[in-house]
Amino acid sequence: MKYFFETYGCQMNTAESAALELVIRERGWTEAASGEDADLALLNTCAVRATAEQRVMGRLAHYTALKKKRLAEGRPLILIVTGCMAERLGEKLKGSVPAVDQVMGTAARQTFPLILEAVEQGRPVPALTDNETKPVFSFSSSHLEPGQFRSFIPIMNGCNNFCSYCIVPYVRGREVSRDPAAILKEIRLVAEKGVREITLLGQNVNSYHWQGAGDVPGAIDFPALLEMVAAAVENTPIRWVRFLSSHPKDLSQKAIRVMAEHRVFARHIHLCVQHGSDRILKAMNRRYTSAEYLELAATLRTAMPGLTLSTDILVGFPGETGEDFEAIITLMEKAKFLYAYMYHYNPREGTAAYDLPDRVSEAVKLERLERVIALQQKHTGELLKTRVGSREMVLVEGISRKNADELVCRTERDEMAVFPGKASLIGSFAEITLSSLRGNTFRGKNLED
Repeated sequence: MKYFFETYGCQMNTAESAALELVIRERGWTEAASGEDADLALLNTCAVRATAEQRVMGRLAHYTALKKKRLAEGRPLILIVTGCMAERLGEKLKGSVPAVDQVMGTAARQTFPLILEAVEQGRPVPALTDNETKPVFSFSSSHLEPGQFRSFIPIMNGCNNFCSYCIVPYVRGREVSRDPAAILKEIRLVAEKGVREITLLGQNVNSYHWQGAGDVPGAIDFPALLEMVAAAVENTPIRWVRFLSSHPKDLSQKAIRVMAEHRVFARHIHLCVQHGSDRILKAMNRRYTSAEYLELAATLRTAMPGLTLSTDILVGFPGETGEDFEAIITLMEKAKFLYAYMYHYNPREGTAAYDLPDRVSEAVKLERLERVIALQQKHTGELLKTRVGSREMVLVEGISRKNADELVCRTERDEMAVFPGKASLIGSFAEITLSSLRGNTFRGKNLED
């Protein structure tokens, strides 16, 4: 039997899709080239922004038509929706899209084998019981394709912050940290399989906290876990360790010292700022000021010279004045991010900000977003130009889509480059010179040639 997955949203969804894929492959299923050829199609969804849900609804309309066509041909197709959108809408989604056979929340993976068994036997997909609709979140091991050299390692799930614009705590639930022994075991496993880079994952990764149980007694916080990870990857193929996503209020001085002391931690951090106005940051429930954020950025750069920062920026939050918006511009000018994910506010039902007054008009939000994007493009270009001529170790990711004779690679600072080389280098490290810049991508020369 054949399956086809579509995954939207964050790296946590990517990791969870990989875990589901491990389950389905272990039952002997094979991956289809597209949903049209599959016996089961699964959409792993995101609910962070309305646009993400709108995209999924468009895909569900496609699958509704496809199921009707396939049924007429005598080839049934089972359609499963999981992830944060599934958690948010629940059975309402099946009501609005009858073609959906099952809706699995973010923690309902234990129901997946039951669904597969029913499909294999030609039985109707089973309904979830009350216990299965609200299961306890459990972490799954990595699924690695042959030759895969990068792995995402979930270390915690959920969020306790309740930022006023964010749906994540409502669909992911409260924070649950993973047993450090299980994390280290998985890291050793992927290292044995030749993985070169790992990324520790969580909705608020640096709030990780394990309270003495299992094989690791005592309280383990994020800095302590980083120490353990650094020791675990020593003398393995793993050369770079990253983590996503970081909340500024939880990135401690101790964690910074650990990262500075262990060179395995890549010199790039995604540190979400969201806004530059202290008034708006307070309304967002971010629990830091713009000055505190900038001080943290300076501390990171002093501790780890050459570090690059990326961020998220949200414009048009309810009540945002022209003065508030200019505070974003001021912060960006001071912080100088390598890149940023920039978007305008759209209300998410169920969040604290949903009913706030003083909505910013769509026209103003778009105008402000255009200014932020233009400024970030300027900063990105300026930062990259200063790097031309540098010698860098890069991880080779694949063959360039634009030129089959070039390889795509990434620096530890999360900069993209291409250089002439053979496909045999994919998944390995190479030392190159960043000889020129085209757009936001470096052209490089392999120093071993």
